[in-house]
Amino acid sequence: MRGTEGLNLSFEKMMVFGEDGNMNRNNSDCEMGFGLGGGLRISEWKDIPVELLVRILSLVDDQTVIVASGVCHGWRDAISWGVTHLSFSWCKKNMNNLVLSLIPKFPKLQVLILRQDTPQLLDDAVEVIATHCRDLQELDLSKSFRLTDRSLYALARGCPNLVKLNISGCNAFSDSALGYLTGFCRKLKLLNLCGCVKAASDRALKAIGYNCDQMQILNLGWCDRVSDEGVKSLAYGCPDLRALDLCGCFLITDESIIALANNCHHLRSLGLYYCQNITDRAMYSLAQGHRVKNKREVWTSSVKKNRYEEEGLTNLNISQCTALTPPAVQALCDSSPSLHTCPGRHSLIISGCLSLTSVHCACAIQAHKTIGTVPHLAH
Repeated sequence: MRGTEGLNLSFEKMMVFGEDGNMNRNNSDCEMGFGLGGGLRISEWKDIPVELLVRILSLVDDQTVIVASGVCHGWRDAISWGVTHLSFSWCKKNMNNLVLSLIPKFPKLQVLILRQDTPQLLDDAVEVIATHCRDLQELDLSKSFRLTDRSLYALARGCPNLVKLNISGCNAFSDSALGYLTGFCRKLKLLNLCGCVKAASDRALKAIGYNCDQMQILNLGWCDRVSDEGVKSLAYGCPDLRALDLCGCFLITDESIIALANNCHHLRSLGLYYCQNITDRAMYSLAQGHRVKNKREVWTSSVKKNRYEEEGLTNLNISQCTALTPPAVQALCDSSPSLHTCPGRHSLIISGCLSLTSVHCACAIQAHKTIGTVPHLAH
C-alpha cells in the first residue's frame, strides 16, 4: 500500500534524540533517553510506546489513521485503544467496503461521520458498526439513500448510547423502525430527520416524545406527514427542546405552536417556512410565553440584564407564512431581544412576507432613534 510505504519511509528518516539533545549517529538503531537512568531502543514501529502512537494519531488526518491501521501490530493497538473520532466523508468510492473492513479495528469510536455525496452505504456496513462500536455517541448517515430499516434495527440493538444521529435524506426508513430505535436509544439529544418523509410521521413523533425526553435539537424539515398531533406529542414529551425545524410541514396549525410555547420554555430556534396555516395566534402565544418566562427570570436571576437578553427565540423563520400580520410578529420580536432584523444580524427570516417589512428588532429601532436625535452641525 502506497500510504503504508510512506509511513515507513517517514520512520526511517525520523531523528530520535538522546538526553544530551544530539542525534546518536554511532549506532544503527536510535536511542532515546527518558530520564530513568537508561534509554529505550527504537528500531521498529512496534518499539514506540502505545501512548505516543495515540498522540501521533491525534495529530494526523483520518486518511492517515486508516493507513496506519495496516502498518503493524503496535499501530493497530493504538488505534483500538485511542481513536474515538473518525470520518469517511472524504471517500468518494467503495465507502461500504472500507467500512466493512476497517470498522472492526476501531471499537472505541464515539463519533463516526459517513456523510456522502452519492449513496454508497448498505445495511451490512451499518450492522458492522452496530456490532463493533458499542460506545458510539454520534453518527452521521446523511444521504444514505440505500439504507433500509435493517440499519435502524441494528443501531437500536448495538448503539444504545447514541446522543446525536443524522439520517437526513434517508427516505427508505419507516416510522415503525424509527419508533423502535427511540425505544433503545433514549439518550438522543439531536436527531436530524430532514427529508425522511416515511419515517417522520405523527406515530414516530409520539415515540420520540415518549422515549427521548432529553431531546434538544430536532429537524423535521420537509416531512410533510407531520401534523399537530405529532408536534404536540413532542412538546409534551421533550420539554428541553432548543431547536425545532418544521419547515415545509404544511399540515401544522397554531395548535402546534401554542403547545410548544406552553411546554418548551428553552426553545431558541424555530423553523416555520411555508407553514401557511400559522396565524397571529401562534405569534402571540410565543410572545406571551417568553414574557412570562422573562419576568420570572428577572426576579430570580442575580444578573438580571444578561439573563433577560438570553430569553426568547434567537432564530425564527416565518418565510411564506402569509397569514401573519405586523402587530403579532412585532409583539414576538419585542419579547425576544435576540431576534434581529438589522443588517448583518438577521435572525428573523420573513422572505415572501411583504406585509411584514415594517417589523423591526429593538436595536434597529434604537439605532433609528439615535440617528434622529443627532444634532446637525452648523455650517
